[in-house]
Amino acid sequence: MRSFLIWSLSVLHLIKAEAIELTDMFGEIQSPSFPDSYPSDSEVTWNISVPDGFRIKLYFMHFDLESSYLCEYDYVKIESEDQVLATFCGREATDTEQTPGQQAITSPSSYMSLTFRSDFSNEERFTGFDAHYTAVDIDECLEKSDEELSCDHHCHNYIGGYYCSCRFGYLLHSDNRTCKVECSDNLFTQRNGVIHSPDFPNPYPKSSDCLYRIELEEGFFITLQFEDNFDIEDHPEVSCPYDYIKIKAGLKEFGPFCGEKSPGRIETKSNSVQILFHSDNSGENGGWKLSYTAIGDPCPLVEPPLNGKIEPSQATYTFKDQVVISCNTGYNVFKDDVESETFQIECMKDGIWSNKVPVCKTAATEAPDIRTEIKEESEQVAE
Repeated sequence: MRSFLIWSLSVLHLIKAEAIELTDMFGEIQSPSFPDSYPSDSEVTWNISVPDGFRIKLYFMHFDLESSYLCEYDYVKIESEDQVLATFCGREATDTEQTPGQQAITSPSSYMSLTFRSDFSNEERFTGFDAHYTAVDIDECLEKSDEELSCDHHCHNYIGGYYCSCRFGYLLHSDNRTCKVECSDNLFTQRNGVIHSPDFPNPYPKSSDCLYRIELEEGFFITLQFEDNFDIEDHPEVSCPYDYIKIKAGLKEFGPFCGEKSPGRIETKSNSVQILFHSDNSGENGGWKLSYTAIGDPCPLVEPPLNGKIEPSQATYTFKDQVVISCNTGYNVFKDDVESETFQIECMKDGIWSNKVPVCKTAATEAPDIRTEIKEESEQVAE
């Protein structure tokens, strides 16, 4: 019957709503006329706002409202971001299930509203409520669950906010949370080597663009061999939109590569290779590792000269390989009428030897000078 009366009278009695803005870091909120009885047909909303980096904690020191089923008559409603955090009514001495008691209500953000409403009549005298609120610092380092807002490496909390820092060797990205590496100037000039993503086999850093250059003398051809342990963030429908490896070798391009399938062996046919590795600002993937080798054009097989030998003796010779020709005991190397003990030749980039193989000849001995012998004999006769 009373519900019907409330509906009927609400048509005739328009409740005047009042809104109060609170922006202090702490404060007290009381029902109208507190500690006297609150008026009927009353609605007041307190909107509490504190700076970002804080939450709001609200608790009651006194609570005395009319009790009703589901608090449909008089009530206090607490909301934050369109979410109802609590609704209270009743007397704290008798209606413990409907009153806040010692409970503290904490907002998920820096905003909270408290609305007090009374209906058209109270059968008894109710004194209302006395509440207090305070701003509470959010420890973002403990509570950041959103990957886009959390720190990559180290998180430091302070009152009202937090900041991120990176491990040694890393740089803080302009987003102030991601840690990247400076890896845009890696030059390799040896004929073989190993290259891998930063921190491999641990997850590679985000928001990084790494460039690895292999530069060898013209005449060498570089071959890349990726390990099977290959893990770069990918997408099931789009080809490598996030992280990827691209390879440039002369006018050729290989890739992009991503996912868990290794590119395997890549013969670049070039002496100059650029490996570009890009990562975006998300993901936890293990990365990649490769080894590279370089060989040149082969030269014809070298045969040792008669009465001579070649070192080292190999099945094949390629660019930059060198051999030394020497002769057996009693013989010397002759090349262009020049006598020597050894002679060295080298495989050139166009697949030919730097010189022809010399010959081995009997070592020359000096003949006696007849004039010298006659002079020596004359000197002996004179004596």
